[in-house]
Amino acid sequence: MAALKHRRTALERVEKFLSEIYFTDCNLRGRLFGDCCPLASLSFFQTPRRIPYDEAVGQEFRPAKVGDSFGPTWETCWFKVELSIPQAWAGQEVHFVWESDGEGMVWRDGQPVQGLAKEGEKTSYILTSSLKESEPHSLTLYVELACNGLFGAGKGSMIAPPDPNRRFTLSKAELVIFNRDVYELLVDLEILLDMAQLLGEENQRSFQALYTANQMVNMCDVTDPSTFPAARDLAAAIFSQRNGESQHTIHAVGHCHIDSAWLWPYEETIRKCARSWVTVVRLMERNPELTFACSQAQQFEWVRTWYPGLYAQIQEFVAKEQFIPVGGTWVEMDGNLPSGESMVRQFLQGQLFFQEQFGRICSEFWLPDTFGYSAQLPQLMRGCGIRRFLTQKLSWNLVNTFPILKTVKNNKDKGCVNHSALLFGFGDGGGGPTQKMLDRMKRMSDTDGLPRVQISTPDRLFSVLEKESSQLCTWVGELFLELHNGTYTTQAQIKKGNRECERILHDVEVLSTLAVARGSAFQYPASQLQRLWRLLLLNQFHDVLPGSCIQLVVEDALQYYTEIRRVGARLQEEAVQSLCRELLQPKAGSTESTLVLNTLPWERTEVISRTGPAGTETLALVTVPSMGYAIVREPLLPPQPVAVRKQEDGSIAMENGVIAVCLDMMGRLTSLRVGDSERESVPDGCYANQFALFDDVPLYWDAWDVMDYHLETRKPVTMLLKPLEITLAGGLRGSASFSLQIGKSSTLTQEIILDATCPYLRFLTQVEWKEAHKFLKVEFPVQVRSTNATYEIQFGHLQRPTHWNTSWDWARFEVWAHKWLDLSEHGFGVALLNDCKYGASAHGNILSLSLLRAPKSPDATADIAHHQFTYAVMPHLGSFQDAGVIQCAYNMNFPLHAVPASSAQCPAWSAFSVSSPAVVLETVKQAEDRPEAVVVRLYEAHGSTVVAWLQTSLPVKEAMLCDLLERPATQGSLPLEQRGMRLSFTPFRVLSVLLVLRR
Repeated sequence: MAALKHRRTALERVEKFLSEIYFTDCNLRGRLFGDCCPLASLSFFQTPRRIPYDEAVGQEFRPAKVGDSFGPTWETCWFKVELSIPQAWAGQEVHFVWESDGEGMVWRDGQPVQGLAKEGEKTSYILTSSLKESEPHSLTLYVELACNGLFGAGKGSMIAPPDPNRRFTLSKAELVIFNRDVYELLVDLEILLDMAQLLGEENQRSFQALYTANQMVNMCDVTDPSTFPAARDLAAAIFSQRNGESQHTIHAVGHCHIDSAWLWPYEETIRKCARSWVTVVRLMERNPELTFACSQAQQFEWVRTWYPGLYAQIQEFVAKEQFIPVGGTWVEMDGNLPSGESMVRQFLQGQLFFQEQFGRICSEFWLPDTFGYSAQLPQLMRGCGIRRFLTQKLSWNLVNTFPILKTVKNNKDKGCVNHSALLFGFGDGGGGPTQKMLDRMKRMSDTDGLPRVQISTPDRLFSVLEKESSQLCTWVGELFLELHNGTYTTQAQIKKGNRECERILHDVEVLSTLAVARGSAFQYPASQLQRLWRLLLLNQFHDVLPGSCIQLVVEDALQYYTEIRRVGARLQEEAVQSLCRELLQPKAGSTESTLVLNTLPWERTEVISRTGPAGTETLALVTVPSMGYAIVREPLLPPQPVAVRKQEDGSIAMENGVIAVCLDMMGRLTSLRVGDSERESVPDGCYANQFALFDDVPLYWDAWDVMDYHLETRKPVTMLLKPLEITLAGGLRGSASFSLQIGKSSTLTQEIILDATCPYLRFLTQVEWKEAHKFLKVEFPVQVRSTNATYEIQFGHLQRPTHWNTSWDWARFEVWAHKWLDLSEHGFGVALLNDCKYGASAHGNILSLSLLRAPKSPDATADIAHHQFTYAVMPHLGSFQDAGVIQCAYNMNFPLHAVPASSAQCPAWSAFSVSSPAVVLETVKQAEDRPEAVVVRLYEAHGSTVVAWLQTSLPVKEAMLCDLLERPATQGSLPLEQRGMRLSFTPFRVLSVLLVLRR
């Protein structure tokens, strides 16, 4: 009973008995391994490339030894390991032990067999569980060693930029006898020690566990294994004392969150997947009860391509329902910044892959680590066959505690549900479950004082929760993560690449679909589009598009965008050539005219730039029908030309009959009005288009976080380098330019542009950005009062407060938007539009767009570059819906395409139009598995219930509603009527229609 009187000394006694550091000459831990034997031979070669096994084993190897260091960072070393197991070890469990820095893979007989990582507690490969005479005693293994750790190679801290000169040391490589009986006893004692420490002094089971552990130490003679069974019996007696009926049940599912890129490049992730998953396969062979949930179709595709033997084993365990594909998406994407259509494609590409490879789609959306979740996700999930969702990231909230399942102690639904999830395994950089984790869970499956633990599956967990779902609370709207809101702005070139490539793929699909439908021999480029989409979707991974990755990843991502632009431009040109072949062939004696194509679903009248016969750029005002084209020979005359005047005080006034503006010498708006209205948008004494620079030093997560206190460091930018001067004098277009110095060494040049008939003023901006830990924003104080601002999100918009009344309001001091945000009161408002920005805020009456950050971790060069972007301001009468803010933002992001053409007589042609301005036709594409069918996707954009008619000039034979996976809806047939197809929408509803064409 002394153990109970001296709790602290008893606890420490048990700790020391298990210690890896203290008393290993006489404690239990020191007996884990028996005799050891050096390797027969060890040799290596090193390469900067990640090469396949067949190429590696053909290289020239040179001698290596324990204690040698290898590197530098990102190199790969291949080791040839020759083993000879002593005959005297017959009947023993023999392990090949490998301890080194870096991540390793053991290869045997040409196949990967075991991942190795000190950080992931995987430092041995089991050669045999009981050495038999018939087993080979001499064999050759290869170890592929990546010169990077599970979390990359940060210099000084995990998220610091990688140390390019890190060395990786081999500290142990040998054969050992593994004493399984010692291991089992260690696991028993570790659990009892945890129970004693974690259940607390007030808990009776804590004392029982400690008393038992102390008794076991008394019983054990570490030099005499025959004393172990009696000690183990004491532990078994504790573990076999069952729980009551009411005890909480934890559903344990093996998992290994692998970031598709983060502190390591994409290429390294391919090997991380193989190292982690082959280890899981080995565990499944020894533990048939193990289940393992695995997300991201892209990672399956990588392993399928690079490790076909391992992939075949994975397919077998998928069939046994142990290796469980989850998530349904191509990657675990960012939950805020991808467009609505990109999110659909994440699910479409993911679910089609899982269906094709494993004969099933996923029933749960798996996004544990993303930086917030769009309000549109539930509808998109349902449209892709998913009604379940798992995350844990909201537990990271900086300010408000979010009600979500985590562990028993942190379970926010105590009393309502008695089941929760435990995803066990090393993650982020890979690793996955270990044998010890499984052995601990077996002992804790039903032990009094501990939650009941059962190896489960996501389906079992969700099925139980669904039965109790009436007791759970419901959350409406976005799941906003109160952290990492710098990721809306970091790595601006990645953000711009994403927005541009979303547009390119949209336009290629529209134009290619129309080219096929016009009856030509044009082949829809389905496989090429799939490849480009998959590149774009990969870059939407939740550490790439948000910009929270190292420089190597940024370089890869920008290269992928370059590839999408290059191939996309060619595909677009081929589609246009086919669609308009007759119009593009020059006729003898023909005068030059221009073919203008519109990929948006409404008629547009805009100023375009076109190339004249002499190669000179000229402006023209054109009208083009919805989703179609027109030939322009004689451009339109504007109802009112743009007038540009320089005032005596150096300010410049511009107006076009739709809006009128006045700019001071620093390019700031002092006046902004709608047409002839007297209603002023800019408050007296304020300046809109005011740049402001903020100090930007977060607490730790540099590329991720912008903290609320940055707002206290605001400094308006006032250093004028070149005052505002008129650059285009008016007519179809007026413009004025100026330059500012920003901070110590950066410069900004802006051309402010007003086009004829255009309801918004554009700001074409170029920045040479060379700052460190600074945040550049542009502010628009407006004469509008409203408690909420409106922000575009995927397939719709939502409102967020302009005040900080509560902690939930204040935590949203920096938010995200897509192409526009708007602040309106009854009858009047002002919108900001943009072509590649996502960070924004609206506090009081100030609309702010976040332009550039300058974090130094994990990429020391983040955003230090030349940047070009455009934003616009649009004052409007009435609501933003009625004023066409949504359409204007699309127009700015999807410019008209102008192509030189012959002067052949040709009427304008429109492929699609929609009767209601509340409904946006977002997507036109060929159906995935039906070349004769077209899929069109529409959504309600105003937040209204409306009936709209979809009209098309395509030869439609049959029309039906379908889901987002393009599966026809039951009773979804749509009559083809004179007015088109009748579609009913509720607010923000997304509808997909399958159109079967006549050929």
